[in-house]
Amino acid sequence: MKAARELLLESFRAAVAVADPLEIVPRHLPRPPEGRTVVVGAGKAAGAMALAVERHWPEGAPLEGVVITRYGHGLPTRRIRVVEAGHPVPDEQGEGAAREILSLASGLGERDLLLALVSGGGSALLSLPVPSVPMADLKAVTRALLASGAPIQDMNTVRKHLSAIQGGRLAAATRARTLALVISDVTGDDPTHIASGPCAPDPTTYADALDVLSRHGVSPPPTVLAHLEAGKAGRIGETPKAGDAAFARAENRVIATAHASLAAAASVFQGEGVAPMILGDSVTGESREVAKVFAAFARQIHQHGHPIRPPVALISGGETTVTLRGSGRGGRCSEFLLSLAIELDALPGTHALACDTDGIDGSEDNAGAVLAPDSVARALAGGLDPRRMLAENDGYGFFAALGDLVVTGPTRTNVNDYRVILLR
Repeated sequence: MKAARELLLESFRAAVAVADPLEIVPRHLPRPPEGRTVVVGAGKAAGAMALAVERHWPEGAPLEGVVITRYGHGLPTRRIRVVEAGHPVPDEQGEGAAREILSLASGLGERDLLLALVSGGGSALLSLPVPSVPMADLKAVTRALLASGAPIQDMNTVRKHLSAIQGGRLAAATRARTLALVISDVTGDDPTHIASGPCAPDPTTYADALDVLSRHGVSPPPTVLAHLEAGKAGRIGETPKAGDAAFARAENRVIATAHASLAAAASVFQGEGVAPMILGDSVTGESREVAKVFAAFARQIHQHGHPIRPPVALISGGETTVTLRGSGRGGRCSEFLLSLAIELDALPGTHALACDTDGIDGSEDNAGAVLAPDSVARALAGGLDPRRMLAENDGYGFFAALGDLVVTGPTRTNVNDYRVILLR
């Protein structure tokens, strides 16, 4: 059997590869319409998705458009312009490009095609706030929601009700047939939650958005509160709902999911004689608390061989959250892994990996990290205090000191987190 670290990394690479836009997008491209084809989009995979369209679109057929991706995630294209913008906090670059996208969509007719390329990260990147909410206030409420540990669905409920383009408004703005190709980074793979659903019906309301802010203890800027309260009172129109005429000419097609990536990783372990057990592609909750549950399950297998005997790989996906309490560096994957290290307490023969498939764990430069049975012992020998570092949300600092960060650079796709615990 391969060394544990090598096997874990190979499984992560397989999970990412099966979600590669350059391989997936061409299978879902429609025939060119009679009129224009305008490509728009937003997300961490937008650059790669746009390049895939260009490579496989008939050379003589009209093709133009604009997509928005995160800084450092762009790729060279000829016919579709790629704009880099701020993530996870939106910025003016994204605002300007989103305004251009809305204008392009509004100018299309019934003989045209609006091809929307949607992927994780698009909620922040496709940021065009309503006129009454300045970008500075959208940034402020976004930062507060990120720090609160709110799940992505809650964050997007607020974003959709502060946006002029999300929550189905992009589809409603055009007379063209709309095809949205969607790479899912959310649990459940519902297009309404991916990039805040620019082409999908929105089941949430202004009242829901206000409830999210209240539940997570977020005090929004006055402009945000005034807009949401006006919407709740019926003085502002709601986001388009199911049954709206706009969606009769719009299709949202999910082309890559977390489950497919977990299955690809499982095949790697099977090939090495390790039984894979997929625990789910929709794991949510506080990273450090989820780690405690997974550690208990791993210990049960190690001590009792139940419900399965080692060697086994416990594989999971989804999106956990981190409520910021300290001033350390670290995303949800490194936080999960540091909490797991503490809970496993050097369980013999137990290794783990937790990485974000987009190559960026939170706002740092690593995808995640790897854990070995001796990680805590090495840390203590180096003068590190794992529990203190967890309290400071400093999973990045912990694994950086051990040389155990996983750094891939931008993968230009995103099907959320990939976690595996290997019991040998």
